Amino acid sequence: MLEGNLVNLKIVERDDMPLLKEWSDNPEFGGEFEPLEQVSLKEMEEWYRTLRSNEKWFIIEKKDGTKIGQIMHIPERHFYTIGFIIVPGERGKGYCTEAVRIMVDFVFLSTPTVRIQAEANPKNVASQKVLEKAGFTREGILRKSFYARGKWLDGIVYSILREEWKEPRILHV
Repeated sequence: MLEGNLVNLKIVERDDMPLLKEWSDNPEFGGEFEPLEQVSLKEMEEWYRTLRSNEKWFIIEKKDGTKIGQIMHIPERHFYTIGFIIVPGERGKGYCTEAVRIMVDFVFLSTPTVRIQAEANPKNVASQKVLEKAGFTREGILRKSFYARGKWLDGIVYSILREEWKEPRILHV
């Protein structure tokens, strides 16, 4: 488990599949910027079974153990991509920003990568603020890079480079 001041990141395990299915099936969880999904528990378990060993998904937990979201990192060819989402009732409280900071620390402390990137919808101001508060720099717009809710959406690419990363904020690994 990766520990912060407000949240902990717990690696996703098979026992988490019913919760991930519930979140995936709930249109409110993803909001207007994520695709609509409806998955069976069997499909969710198959997804989990086929994850690459270097692709990591974590549950974001408040200090009292309440599960409030998910965050992941996926290795690309020469960098890592992260993604995150918080349940609607827990947004705007700093949990996601801390989770992103912890994820950045984890990736830079455990891999030799020099770059971590994320993408945010241009209308998703909250995600943009999370990335900026976590030290990411806005790089540009990828036109029609993401399909959600019946239309192609643009994405703003953000990144943080190893030399821009200040110091680890993880309390315990």
